[in-house]
Amino acid sequence: MQRKEDTDDWAALPLSLKKKKKESAESEANKESLELPDDCPILALRDTVLFPGIVIPITMGRKKSRQAIQKAYEDNGLIGVVSQKEIDVEDPMQDDLHHVGVIAKILEILKISDDTSSVILRGDSRFSVSHIYQYNPYLRAKVLNIEEQKTDQPQEMEAIAFLMVELSEKIIKLSPHIPSDAVKTLRNIKDHYFLTNFLASNLDTDVATKQQLLEMNNPLEKAEAVLKQLDKELQLLQLKNQIDTKVRDDIEKQQRDYFLNQQLRTIQNELGNDPQTLELQELEKRAQEKNWPKEAEEKFAKVLKKVKRTNPAAAEYSVFVSYLELILDLPWGSYTQDNFDLKRAEDILNKDHFGLKEVKDRILEHLAVLKLRQDMKSPILCLVGPPGVGKTSLGKSIATALDRKYIRMSLGGLHDEAELRGHRKTYIGAMPGRLIQSLKKAAAANPVFVLDEIDKLGKGYKGDPSSALLEILDPEQNTSFYDNYLELEYDLSKVLFIATANSLSPIQPALLDRMEIIEVSGYSVEEKVCIAQRYLMPKQLKENGLEEKHLAIEEDLMHNIVQEYTRESGVRSLDRTIAKIMRSIAKKVATESNYEPKLKLEDIRQILGPRKVKMDAYEEDLVAGVAIGLAWTRTGGDILFVEVSLSEGKGSLTLTGNLGDVMKESATTALSFIRAHASKLGISTEKISKTNVHLHVPAGAIPKDGPSAGIAMLSAMSSAFAGKPLKPYLAMTGEITLRGKVLPVGGIKEKVLAAKRAGIQYLVLCQENEKNVLEIDENYIKNIEFHYVSKMTEVLDYALS
Repeated sequence: MQRKEDTDDWAALPLSLKKKKKESAESEANKESLELPDDCPILALRDTVLFPGIVIPITMGRKKSRQAIQKAYEDNGLIGVVSQKEIDVEDPMQDDLHHVGVIAKILEILKISDDTSSVILRGDSRFSVSHIYQYNPYLRAKVLNIEEQKTDQPQEMEAIAFLMVELSEKIIKLSPHIPSDAVKTLRNIKDHYFLTNFLASNLDTDVATKQQLLEMNNPLEKAEAVLKQLDKELQLLQLKNQIDTKVRDDIEKQQRDYFLNQQLRTIQNELGNDPQTLELQELEKRAQEKNWPKEAEEKFAKVLKKVKRTNPAAAEYSVFVSYLELILDLPWGSYTQDNFDLKRAEDILNKDHFGLKEVKDRILEHLAVLKLRQDMKSPILCLVGPPGVGKTSLGKSIATALDRKYIRMSLGGLHDEAELRGHRKTYIGAMPGRLIQSLKKAAAANPVFVLDEIDKLGKGYKGDPSSALLEILDPEQNTSFYDNYLELEYDLSKVLFIATANSLSPIQPALLDRMEIIEVSGYSVEEKVCIAQRYLMPKQLKENGLEEKHLAIEEDLMHNIVQEYTRESGVRSLDRTIAKIMRSIAKKVATESNYEPKLKLEDIRQILGPRKVKMDAYEEDLVAGVAIGLAWTRTGGDILFVEVSLSEGKGSLTLTGNLGDVMKESATTALSFIRAHASKLGISTEKISKTNVHLHVPAGAIPKDGPSAGIAMLSAMSSAFAGKPLKPYLAMTGEITLRGKVLPVGGIKEKVLAAKRAGIQYLVLCQENEKNVLEIDENYIKNIEFHYVSKMTEVLDYALS
């Protein structure tokens, strides 16, 4: 640590000199001023300011300072004392010193060591430095005397002096390091000018503030400035004392509470009914009955031992107890007995859900293998399909069929990895992940666990939850799932995870690879009618307090409701529509109004209003340049008209109808193919080069994208150039390439059902999509002729025949 040099060092003075300084403070006002020389040695002070009339000790470490003092002492005993602007300057120049200082009388010099001395100085009068003309071996300067002003407002000065003494007394009382007899010294000072300097010298403030006070000429202004500083110092002392008192009270309260708790614990131990001891004994008893892994047993014993040594009043005590309770509550090796009655399971699945044959077969296959092997790891199923088709409710039916516990966890918007893996116990408010919490609540290690909306996982600065799911959903890793709060490995291999998603595109490829994808496509109109009659009607009758005698909807009427008032792949909108009908009937039943329970189409129109959905239907006598494509939407399939118009020009292509980038590329590809194969198609090359092509897809307010309309665009352009309309009652879907290939597309079931509803009789599909058509119930595609192609020329040959 650097030694302070050239500073006020009161503690280093002997008692006799301290007494001399005190007596000087009491009588300095009565002494006459010394005669000021024109030039004198200069002593630079690092971290203090000398005021007129004040006696201070200075410790000197710099050689220049010691030589200046020695020279002044030998001459006349007078030296100029000036404060430095910066304390770190070792060899100050004129610019490094303040221009106002004090002529001081050297009272005594004390040698402490070979390179350190102390000197007692008494300030006399102020001066300003005119010019420092000598820097070695010590500083010497020309100085000018500053005459002290007298105040012309003695009464105000008297009042300020009184206030300064009053504030100083309060400060002395609040400061334990200031002797109490200092109050008496203050009261004995009658000279207001000396009182101001005395208080300014002893202020607890920085050098810059003291130097400003020293340079002030007006005594009244100087006294007011000192008063403000005293008031500021008093407020800081009062605040510090308040804080000290509060802290001391808090510590005393903690000590008192600790002492009382210790006494209470001793009394409870003597009586044998200590609640903490009883609680820990109960936990220990439960642990003896657990059938858990060795690692869990050792961890429990280690934490329990730590809890017994912890004071119950400590904050970590409750954390340890909560952790022990979690370990005990988890179902280590506790499994529910699976029901392997395949016939019963099939009946339950068929009762709860209509259709979904592939999903049901997959569950029954798993049950069959599990029944034979007994130790098969549960697969990870991912049901993908549009909203409202029964993906989530299917998980509950599977749990019922297996006689397993059912857990559902929504992942939509989850962006914190700790929600799955848990928080470390070092964090405030730490808790296990939702996976471990759900297993604790289920009280079984083999539940059916539905991870809902897995495609809507978020990603933020707190980690990537989809990456955390890799360990959970990987059958090779989830035998040792690690939760940050639990700090133990937990076996998830017996849990049957079922994930649901609307789309596969947002799901991480690595996560997708861990799951078995099962497509759950939308329902046809016929399927929706069956679902409404078997499931939705009984449910809504019960929820609206009605009985079967109050309402009857025939199958044909339900068919109209499905087609005219709903447009979706699932049945949620249909469920709400039926609920609205039920509420209308419930009102009539409650008011005892007369009505016909067997509803007719006019009654439906009156309850639901005019038809809300108008499905696109085939328009007869289509002109040349118009083709019908098939589109997949989130609400099901639909037909799509593609219109082409030709005009004279330079062979440009215009696209309208709110088309996406992929559809625009399909249109460009189709036109390029026609230009390249114009002679084979019987189209004049000159005509193509001098003809502008405008392709439009109606419903321009609706964004459209995807490759499925490729062959429809090709057929429409070819029809326009040939001047020949396409085959009537024909629709098509497929992707095209510049090589002339037709590629398969998705959503075939929805597209085929949409074509059936629109009255289409002929469908052109890619050869590879034939397998998708075979999966559709034959009853839903009667009277439709399918034509499969693999080349674009085959499309045109069939469509223009």
